[in-house]
Amino acid sequence: MRNRMNVYFPPELLKEISDLADRKNLSRSAIVEAAVVTFLSPDGVDRREAAFARRLDRLSRQVQRLERDVGLTAETLALFVRFWLTITPPLPNEAQAAAQIKGRERFEGFVETLGRRLQKGQSFLREIPDDIARGEPEASAK
Repeated sequence: MRNRMNVYFPPELLKEISDLADRKNLSRSAIVEAAVVTFLSPDGVDRREAAFARRLDRLSRQVQRLERDVGLTAETLALFVRFWLTITPPLPNEAQAAAQIKGRERFEGFVETLGRRLQKGQSFLREIPDDIARGEPEASAK
């Protein structure tokens, strides 16, 4: 025997229940009953907890990869700046204007190359293990 119970739902939730009932060819009561049974089921809590644990583990791994990539990027930039500052001699005053023009041209070329690589989905960080395995730095390959 079934007992009748009146419940109230927000209109948007009731629409979702109705849509699901139509798609599954079930009554709205059957949809709500299944949801309540799942919610009250003791192993339902365990399943939700396991799902949350899996999601948290995945998020933790993603954050670890991001931390590694950000650290690698910062270290790469710092090493490049240190190297550049160490080997680049100061220019005489009369050569500075020409150097600035050439620098702007080279920077524009750099930005265009970066844009093309990003559009293709290429990543310097993903290329590093391949470069290390080959034993040749990126600069000497070009």
